[in-house]
Amino acid sequence: MEALQSLDQLEQLQQSKQPVILMFTADWCPDCRVIEPFLPELEEQYTTYKFISVDRDDFIEVCQEHDVFGIPSFIAFQDGKEIGRFVSKLRKSKEEITDFLDSLSNQS
Repeated sequence: MEALQSLDQLEQLQQSKQPVILMFTADWCPDCRVIEPFLPELEEQYTTYKFISVDRDDFIEVCQEHDVFGIPSFIAFQDGKEIGRFVSKLRKSKEEITDFLDSLSNQS
């Protein structure tokens, strides 16, 4: 998964016509490590989305701006708008993440 490098890149990603899934994470987060093994599979399965990892420690202001106070969390953007969010402090399962991604597809 590609990692966010800058706020300028974030702005471009949020404005993209292709839907972007921001995954908020951190190196020290045990719940984030639990979902890591199946993330490549999800990226392969949901090719209409561009997946971007956002390190919470490097981009704390982005987390605050988007009310992300628990990780891992996911926010989807397209054409400058938030199109969905799966944000909580709870551990996420593969099924829950898949359900979130499927719910985005059903909106289009």
